Formats: sequence, structure tokens, C-alpha cells
Amino acid sequence: QVQAVESGGGLVQAGGSLRLSCAPSGRSFSSLVMGWFRQAPGKEREFVAAIGWSGGNTIYAHSVKGRFTISRDNAKNTVNLQMNSLKPEDTAVYYCTTDYRDQPLSVMPERYTYWGQGTQVTVSS
Repeated sequence: QVQAVESGGGLVQAGGSLRLSCAPSGRSFSSLVMGWFRQAPGKEREFVAAIGWSGGNTIYAHSVKGRFTISRDNAKNTVNLQMNSLKPEDTAVYYCTTDYRDQPLSVMPERYTYWGQGTQVTVSS
């Protein structure tokens, strides 16, 4: 079962930008909390950003704050991640996630229920 599908990954030079998008699949309920994680080779999955239902409540990892912006479109039930000023250390597989429960935003992956298959982001020096 496909839970979500990400798009927008690719190869970009350091200092460049990419925009990731994600659409949950096969859901008959609202995605109250949506977010992004990433995982580099040999490393654990790392929190990137999350956003609440209203779109006004957001949290970011320190490593991306000021460079990345998370947003959502509730009519389309999608979540986006605008990534600017990309660095080589941003290279990873980026995963979209969502949860239908009304809960505080969290950096813990176990707080999210549904996941995408990931999209590769590669930043060259």
C-alpha cells in the first residue's frame, strides 16, 4: 500500500534550491500533522520540519532553520518543503510523513503514522 508520494528531488549545486512536494495516498481522513524527515547513508532518520493543521505552527531542525520552509495546502492535502541555500550536508533521501491525530508537533518519527517512499536530494560542492 502506497501511503504517500514525494516529488521534486534531484541534483543541485551548493547554494541552489529545490522544492519537494508530497501527497498522501488512499486517505479518507484529514492529515492534521505533516512533516519531513531525511536519511543520509549510514545515518539514522533525521527530523527536518513539521507543520500543524492551520499552517501557522511550524518547527524546524536547527540545521535547516532559515533555509527551508515547510507549507501545506489543505484543499489538496499536500505538504511542501522549499529548500534554499542548499549545502552538501543536505544530501539525503527525504521522506514525507503525516499523522491524523491531533497532537503537538514532534521531532520523533514514532509520532507519525504514514510515510512516503522517499525522494533523493543530492547537493554537489
